[in-house]
Amino acid sequence: MPVSTAPPTGGYTSKVDSALDQNKLTVLTVILMVIAAAAPFTVIAGGATAGWAVTGVLGIPVAYVAMAAMLGIFSVGYTEMSRHIVNSGAFYAYVAQGLGRVTGLGAAGVAVLAYNFMQIGLYGGFGPVLSGFLADQWGIDLKWWACAFIAWAVIAVLGVLSIEFSGIVLGVLLGAEVIIALVFSVVELAHPAGGTVTFDTVNPSQLFSAGTGAALATAVAGFVGFESTAVYSEETRNAKRNIPRATYLSLIIIGLLYAFCSWAMSVAAGPDKIIGLSTENSSETMFVLVSPHLAEIWLTLGHALFITSLFAALLAFHNTAARYTFALGRERVLFSFFGTTGRRFRAPLWGSLTQTILAAVVLAVFAASDGLDPFVHLFFWWTVTGGFGVLILMTVTSVAVLAFFLRNRDGEVAQVSPWRRFIAPAIGAVLLGGVLIVTILEFDTLLGVKPTDLARYLFPGLFLAAALVGAAWAAFLRAGNPDTYRGIGQGVSAALLTVQPEDTAAHRAGPSR
Repeated sequence: MPVSTAPPTGGYTSKVDSALDQNKLTVLTVILMVIAAAAPFTVIAGGATAGWAVTGVLGIPVAYVAMAAMLGIFSVGYTEMSRHIVNSGAFYAYVAQGLGRVTGLGAAGVAVLAYNFMQIGLYGGFGPVLSGFLADQWGIDLKWWACAFIAWAVIAVLGVLSIEFSGIVLGVLLGAEVIIALVFSVVELAHPAGGTVTFDTVNPSQLFSAGTGAALATAVAGFVGFESTAVYSEETRNAKRNIPRATYLSLIIIGLLYAFCSWAMSVAAGPDKIIGLSTENSSETMFVLVSPHLAEIWLTLGHALFITSLFAALLAFHNTAARYTFALGRERVLFSFFGTTGRRFRAPLWGSLTQTILAAVVLAVFAASDGLDPFVHLFFWWTVTGGFGVLILMTVTSVAVLAFFLRNRDGEVAQVSPWRRFIAPAIGAVLLGGVLIVTILEFDTLLGVKPTDLARYLFPGLFLAAALVGAAWAAFLRAGNPDTYRGIGQGVSAALLTVQPEDTAAHRAGPSR
């Protein structure tokens, strides 16, 4: 991890180049961006069917309901933290200020890896889907990786433009994909298998069957993005009020949409056949189910919106990953130029370019390999692994929120109810921790590999390595560059800190955090 260890001379102040565009986003724009990141149509058509096919677990729809409830509890403490800590680093900043800088920088390593896994993995879905669409509609034979690089090029440009412009693009695409998903679901419910609407896949007893951890991990991957509301806190108007609103509304909307639409697919296929149908048809399952009942134009439109859904998610996760890199650069944990923004659009310039370069490298590797299936090995494996990383972050953040409010009980914090400060974060930590443990134990089922397969250990192990590297770097900074160490997790304030000699001496002598 490239870094700058040179201490600032005589204290330093923030520059315009290290400030994001303030008060640019409304609560509606934030909601549209985070739901677009969750990519509803992609999750329904691709994520749910891949979950059925790979894990063989029937209760994918009820897993979405259960995960929405858990994340709702998690969001209580998470959004309360967003009122007290405004930082585009979100998880990283909350952990740093709740559990200390060493743990915080370890969380930063996990966050950067998780969101890059999510963003880059989505190319494995976009490329094959667009390639197939072009071949079916116009007879154009274009390799999947060429299609992926087309999206890559467009996102590389949009990533350095105004965040408001990205919000408009995502909002338009999102509205269209939600409408088509609901239309398809209504058609499926109107034509149930055997003429009977069944509720087997939403029966709570499914949560106690074998493979529950894999089902919940699949569900987590579908929700990743809703928590990025806090990532945009520096750019949102009246963030203390609007970020919590956007978080809860986004969670409710996508939770209901996922559960309803995946349940509708199981009704149309029949609970006894949905796993086999998903295994056979993958992301085409939804289209196979509605094709006898809708005109061809609807199927064409659905395929087009599946593609735009993937693109919207690619753009949204690009923005999130870029802001984490920006946050680390601004605090000089990475080279300081990572913490600069473009002068015209105030987007995180080098954070965006770095994410673009990483994506290009991975795409080039997959393009050169004939033995790797982009849909399975890039799209599904990478996105569910990214979701696993975010699950780690949410679990640790719940503990960090609890620690933060236990330690800070004066002033404005004292006015916060015990439910928001203590009870909800504690419950969230226990629930998410349980899901995390079960997911680790069932990671082979999640990936659809044998228990002895190397991938079963490699992917979760990468997050352990990232956390250890981040924590080790924080320990190094504590000893070798206390000025930079002192700014970890401080966000904008890190650029305003003026370190006095006595502060540094006291810090060196004081307890490690």
